[in-house]
Amino acid sequence: MEESLKPMDAEQLRENAHKMVDFIADYYKSLESYPVLSQVQPGYLRELLPDSAPDRPESLQDVLDDIRQKIIPGITHWQSPNYYAYYPSNSSTAGFLGEMLSAAFNIVGFSWVSCPAATELEVIVLDWLAKMLKLPDQFLSSGQGGGVIQGTASESVLVVLLAARDKILRKSGKRSLEKLVVYASDQTHSCMQKACQIAGIYTENLRLLKADQNSNYALTPDAVSEAISSDLSEGLIPFFLCATIGTTSSAAVDPLSALGKISKANDMWFHVDAAYAGSACICPEYNHHLDGVEEADSFGMNAHKWFLTNFDCSALWVKDRSALIQSLSTNPEFLRNKASQEHTVVDFKDWQVPLGRRFRSLKLWMVLRLYGLENLQHYIRNHIKLAEEFEQLVNSDSRFEVVTPRTFSLVCFRLLPQPDHQDDGYKLNYDLLDAVNSSGKIFLSHTVLSGKFVLRFAVGAPLTEETHIKAAWEVLQDQATIILAEI
Repeated sequence: MEESLKPMDAEQLRENAHKMVDFIADYYKSLESYPVLSQVQPGYLRELLPDSAPDRPESLQDVLDDIRQKIIPGITHWQSPNYYAYYPSNSSTAGFLGEMLSAAFNIVGFSWVSCPAATELEVIVLDWLAKMLKLPDQFLSSGQGGGVIQGTASESVLVVLLAARDKILRKSGKRSLEKLVVYASDQTHSCMQKACQIAGIYTENLRLLKADQNSNYALTPDAVSEAISSDLSEGLIPFFLCATIGTTSSAAVDPLSALGKISKANDMWFHVDAAYAGSACICPEYNHHLDGVEEADSFGMNAHKWFLTNFDCSALWVKDRSALIQSLSTNPEFLRNKASQEHTVVDFKDWQVPLGRRFRSLKLWMVLRLYGLENLQHYIRNHIKLAEEFEQLVNSDSRFEVVTPRTFSLVCFRLLPQPDHQDDGYKLNYDLLDAVNSSGKIFLSHTVLSGKFVLRFAVGAPLTEETHIKAAWEVLQDQATIILAEI
């Protein structure tokens, strides 16, 4: 009989952790043998697991067997080299090691005193990353601003919206809430709408301004100016504008400089969401997409998307940290301490919605140290090169078209319908997407641009190489041939 597992024992941890690392390493070695998109049906797992937890302990081997036989079939493999859906969610050896350390220390770093190293390392690594992105000095911790790691870009958008809301309400009065107006593109991530719902912004006061193919789906300054003028004439209060670097549907880039000037002229909070494409801006040839970021009040990017840092790790910088603190700070007696009372430290609990927080800076620190800027730049450039190669393959087949120009590592394309096609190829491309995903060989997602059903091919998985790109294109061509033959 195996020795019973104690709550914590160093030698038991060593033995079992070795087994787990071996299991994980074997998973990565065999990753391409699994269907990328899980092929199970809803409710499959309830049929395979008991109705209640065990009364007596089970062995780790039994659990690993269940993971292999019952859990892995229900996993969509985001780390597969054949994963091209949504946007990437990078895992790496450095990120994984950082996660192990975070789990080992298992701190709850809500304040400096609760774990000084967690707070101070977060301040330092976000300054490092801000410098890699060449963000203005106002976003560094040495001034009035600074960075903080949130769980997701959705949380980042929410907290800066709350800060902006409270800032304007202190000026216009609390009863002005019903007059506050938010502006963004209709290509902006849906987290903007959810943030408004949580913040109490009236649904009818969220302006999702139309972006179309004439601007490559970027938000136009004229549309923003016209909407603001109209709202001002109605006695409303414009207070928040969100721009995006790399929209979710098509990786469009909003013109920061012009939008920033509009925000400044109207005393609005200007947030830049670079959740996906911010990573590319560590490369000098892509940093120009951040021109105008000096006008922003806040800037966010997801290190857990395309920066080899395991989920979750969403970096947010603000120029004025006091705006966040005024909106989100609480100071109950049981959390009071000398360092906080003397205002000599940062307490990140006051920069976020929850109280507790993980030691997330460890994994980002390890990624920056174990890979270094040059390797990270090479990693980004390689994915963009692979996406460019895929784009060329699409252009080489007259049955397909690239729908909008590629900027980073996302290619938006579709199978062309016949000229007299009733739904402009909507069902045709829906069927193509369903066929390739059902094959298990690759996984893509879709969007709709100007009424067209469009397939999205997002290159960004750590293991993806040129051979995978060519194989993916063959799958798409083969399935297209089958579908067209049936019409």
